[in-house]
Amino acid sequence: MTVAGRPVRGAPGRRLPVENPACGEVFAHAPVASAEQLDDTVDAAATAFRSWAALPPRRRRALLRACRTALAVRERDLAELLTREQGKPLRHALAEVRAAADWFAHTAALGLRRRRLVDDGRAEISLEHVPYGVVAAIAPSNFPLLLAVCKIAPALLAGNTVVLKPAPETPLSSLLMGELLSEVLPPGTLSVVSGDAAVGALLARHNAVRLISFTGSIRVGQDIARAAATDLKRIVLELGGNDPAIVLPDADPERVAPELFRRAMVNSGQFCAAVKRVYVPRDKHDRLVGLLGSLARSTVVGDGMDPRSALGPLVCAVQRDRVAGLVDRAVAAGARLAAGGYALPGPGYFYRPTVVADLPPGTALEREEQFGPVIPVVPYDTVPEALDRAGAGAHALGCSLWGDERRARELASGVECGTVWVNTHGDLRHDVPFGGHRASGVGVEYGYWGLLEYTQIRVHNIALGERARDNTDDDAAIDADNDADNDATTA
Repeated sequence: MTVAGRPVRGAPGRRLPVENPACGEVFAHAPVASAEQLDDTVDAAATAFRSWAALPPRRRRALLRACRTALAVRERDLAELLTREQGKPLRHALAEVRAAADWFAHTAALGLRRRRLVDDGRAEISLEHVPYGVVAAIAPSNFPLLLAVCKIAPALLAGNTVVLKPAPETPLSSLLMGELLSEVLPPGTLSVVSGDAAVGALLARHNAVRLISFTGSIRVGQDIARAAATDLKRIVLELGGNDPAIVLPDADPERVAPELFRRAMVNSGQFCAAVKRVYVPRDKHDRLVGLLGSLARSTVVGDGMDPRSALGPLVCAVQRDRVAGLVDRAVAAGARLAAGGYALPGPGYFYRPTVVADLPPGTALEREEQFGPVIPVVPYDTVPEALDRAGAGAHALGCSLWGDERRARELASGVECGTVWVNTHGDLRHDVPFGGHRASGVGVEYGYWGLLEYTQIRVHNIALGERARDNTDDDAAIDADNDADNDATTA
C-alpha cells in the first residue's frame, strides 16, 4: 500500500487473495490494512491537507499533469495487471489506463473562480469554492483505474487530500498506481489502502474523513450514507443503473441491433451505463431478437490476454453465478433463450452473451441490474406503455431512445433519469456531468459539475463604511483568482 508517500505492507498475517477470473486461480495477494494503519493513513492525509490546499491552483494543475505522465509511462504494466485481475481484453485495459491518465489532464484544465455577488456601495460580497479536507474514494471492480481517477483528480484539484480504497477483487492495479503517483505527489496527498469490505466500512466511518465518494451497489451505498450521517459527512454516490433502451416504431432493427448489442456488452455487461434491457414494438420484436441472437452467437469469449477475445470473463464467481441465476429464474418463469444462457465449461468465470425473449412482466431480470452479458428484449404495443415499463423500478441512471431524432427529442423530456441518450447509449465524456436520479445515486461526477462536488462554498461578506472605501486589494485578490483559472475555462 502507499501511505504518506511510503510503501506499507499491511496487517501482519493478513493477505487478500486476488484471482485471475479467466482461470479462477489466485495469482497474487494484496495487503490488508489494519485499523491502526487506516488511522495512520487518514491522519497523514489530514496533516497533508493544509499544505496541499494552500498550494496555488496552478501548482496543483501542474502536478495533475505530472500524474498523467507517470501513468502513461507505465501503461503496459498497468494494463496487463488490470487484465489479469479484472478479466477484460488487454486492448480494453490499455484503453482504460490511457483514459485514466488523460482524465488527470482533462481535470487539470478545469477551474474554480471566485465570484463577486454584490458590490453596491454598502456591502461587497464574494463567493469561493473551498475543499472539504480528507476524501475517502471507494472504487469498484469494473473500471478500477478510470473510476478511481475520476474521483482522485477533481478531489485533488479542489485542494482535498485522498485515501483510495479499491475493490477487493481488483486491488493490484490501484496499488501500482499509488506507487507511481507517490513519486509525483507530496506525501499524504494520495494514499492507497487495500482490504475487504470491512476496511472500506472503517474508512467510511472515520471521523477525520469529510467526504465519501463511492461507486457501487445500492445496498452498499445505503450503508455508506448511514455511516456518513453520524457526523454529517458529505457523499457522492454513483449506484449503478438498469438502463433501458427504447426502440421507437420507426426504427430499423437492422441498423440499431449492432449498436444495441455493442453498448450492452461493454466490459461483458459490467458497466453501470450499459444497455440492460431493450423495449421494441411488437411487430419488430422477433426480427430484433434474431439479429441480437446472431451477434451473441458470433462473439468470441475468452481470456483477456488472447487478442482474439472480444469479451472476457465476469470479475468473480459470485457475479457469474448471480447473472446465471437471474437468467435461469427468468427461463423458469416462461422466458425464452434466443442465444446463450449458460456458463462456459472449464475454469474461469465466463458466461456466454445471452439474449432473452418473451420475458414475463415483473421478472427479476427486467427489474434488477444484472451486470453481465445479458440482453432481455421486451415487446410493447404503445410508446407510453414502453416508457412506463422502462421507468419502473428503483434505478434511474440512464435511458436511450432509438429512431427518428425529432420524435426522440420530444419524448426525452418525459424520461426520468440522469442522462437521456438519442441513437446512442452510455456515451460518457470528461466534460459532461454524469449521475442518476432516485436510487441510482447522489451528486454527479465528471467535468466542472463533478469538480464542484468536492468543494463547499465560503462567502466573504464585507460591510463598507459610509464613504466607499478603496477596495483595490480585494479586487486584486479576486482578479488574481480569476486569472489563475483563465487557462481552465477552455476545457
